Amino acid sequence: MDTELSPKAAEIVACARSLLAAGGYNGFSYADVSAAVAISKPSIHHHFASKAELVRVVLVRYRAEIRTGVAALERQVPAPVAQLQAYTDYWSACIRDGSLPFCICAMLAAELPAIPAEVADEVRGHFSELSAWLTGVLTRGAAQKVFFLQATPEEEARTFMATVHGAMLSARAFGEPDMFPRIVQPLLLRLTSP
Repeated sequence: MDTELSPKAAEIVACARSLLAAGGYNGFSYADVSAAVAISKPSIHHHFASKAELVRVVLVRYRAEIRTGVAALERQVPAPVAQLQAYTDYWSACIRDGSLPFCICAMLAAELPAIPAEVADEVRGHFSELSAWLTGVLTRGAAQKVFFLQATPEEEARTFMATVHGAMLSARAFGEPDMFPRIVQPLLLRLTSP
């Protein structure tokens, strides 16, 4: 994890995070951050030498939040089915209230060929960690006979990720937040049906 940020650097990171969720890496510039945070572009460069470094810091912090959230979920909701439901409920609420209408790493994954390597590495790391966690949940659920997998746990985890991220995209494209759960719930039903 990066060292602790100054209050102004933290404000810059929060702004960049919102801009990333709204439009991806190429959807914002330091001029956008400058206007939103009321700071000069040279002052942003004082905190973050490059846009790639700023976005990398956003992703490092985002991934740490996700790890903390998953660890809390593992402690508070031990049942595999309930874990997947809680995960999708989290995204459903974020999409509905607009607090995080799209996974930042999913947004950036679409831009992988055109983003700096250090940003791409963080995005790939996110997907590797998410895939590993989902694979573990599905493996435990299959062993407990609460999930009935049609493929390996790893393949089912990737299908689950693709469905969740596709549902985010559809909800955004149609401007219908309730589309997210309508797309995701049938997959949860399939996983739990013998």
